[in-house]
Amino acid sequence: MKHTPQKSAGPAVDVLVIGGGNAALCAALMAREAGASVLLLESAPREWRGGNSMHVRNLRCMHDEPQDVLIDAYPEEEFWQDLLKVTGGLTDEHLARLVIRHSSGCRPWMRRHGVHFQPPLSGALHVARTNAFFMGGGKALVNAYYRSAQDLGVEVRYDSAVERLELDKGRFVAAITASGERIAARACVMACGGFESNIPWQREAWGQNERGEWPAENFLIRGTRFNQGVLLKFMLEAGADRIGDPTQAHCVAIDARAPLYDGGICTRIDCVSLGLVVNRDAQRFYDEGEDFWPKRYAIWGRLVAQQPGQVAYSVIDQKAIGRFMPPVFDGTKADTLEELAALLGLEPAAFVKTVHDYNAACRVGTFDHTALDDCHTEGLTPAKTHWALPLDTPPFYGYPLRPGITFTYLGMKVDETAAVRFDGLASPNLFVAGEMMAGNVLGKGYTAGVGMSIGTAFGRIAGVGAARACGYTHPEFEEEMSEVSHAAAH
Repeated sequence: MKHTPQKSAGPAVDVLVIGGGNAALCAALMAREAGASVLLLESAPREWRGGNSMHVRNLRCMHDEPQDVLIDAYPEEEFWQDLLKVTGGLTDEHLARLVIRHSSGCRPWMRRHGVHFQPPLSGALHVARTNAFFMGGGKALVNAYYRSAQDLGVEVRYDSAVERLELDKGRFVAAITASGERIAARACVMACGGFESNIPWQREAWGQNERGEWPAENFLIRGTRFNQGVLLKFMLEAGADRIGDPTQAHCVAIDARAPLYDGGICTRIDCVSLGLVVNRDAQRFYDEGEDFWPKRYAIWGRLVAQQPGQVAYSVIDQKAIGRFMPPVFDGTKADTLEELAALLGLEPAAFVKTVHDYNAACRVGTFDHTALDDCHTEGLTPAKTHWALPLDTPPFYGYPLRPGITFTYLGMKVDETAAVRFDGLASPNLFVAGEMMAGNVLGKGYTAGVGMSIGTAFGRIAGVGAARACGYTHPEFEEEMSEVSHAAAH
């Protein structure tokens, strides 16, 4: 094998941050605020900077009373129960509650770095109480953080993918880039994403199913093409303690016509709970009305991944129009069920029977798509437990679905310090944040905005930890985290 000569990086920096999204930027800003010199390496070119954070829209926030852009209250215990439900208990409660408590107080800091929030939204997501939305979305948030980083003197390099680290018994020494450059630093924060964009790794993780299919070959990537998981794989092979199942991910049912990469939020199909979903055999396979869409939308990608051909179809009638966020692609429209089936490539008789069986099972009470209403089915498997209205009002609409991977949950195990661990021992100067450790909180499932909660909390914690490893302190954050830790202990 030919070895590329390593080039000197010049004087060592205090804190090296690897990654360019929300968690990395939070770490870089916090370390710089503490007084450390900071170099941030982003693998993408400048125009694609920000990783998956470009596509985010909001932050899930705990609050005990109305706060600026958040209405009513969303107390810790309700947030925790929401997280517990979607993860099925596959979460570290201590770290989850740390994230939840941190979410209650991070917005003033975000505002100081140029992030703006918009007034509560109305519409299909029903999250004005639980989530704070960014003015201008994730792209505006990322741009604000980069501007603030520049103003504070953080050095940023684009097109700078890191392939491996130089380690000494768990201590970070230097990073080696794809070009062979060796960059030494006194401490390091890794926040460069999961392996969602690495289709061969996805294929290996998911394997072959009983039908002889390789499901991952039909996956679409909702976010950045640059999250290849190169450094994650290196760290796991280097012996970092791991967390998470490689097949678990933020996996959403998105429009099958979406691009392979970077489709973002507009490719999501949000009418699932207002109609029914069938696979390519025209059979239903899950309760479309199990819970509010923001709590359950991220289970549907995995459900579709388990269906033949990794494809499904969300079907509604005219009554649903105006009650959900319209997707970027128009639905297939037809005046009869038989015509819709033919247009979608479904066997008409099987599809019509599925719809008629569903219609006959509907027990319509008081329909309310903003509440867990009493419209449900009886004698139908699987049941539809809420919002069950017959599909009987043409025109009918169908949307093809594919699994859309946002980010993967396989990562590195951490504690409340965000330090990477080797055989249970914390590294003194190597930290991790964002997707690379989100599996500690998200063993499976997802609820809207919690990825940003995790990235913001652990990005800030990791940045302060890295600065502390270099001899710097951040008194304001130390006080904030002391209060959070005290609350967590009780």
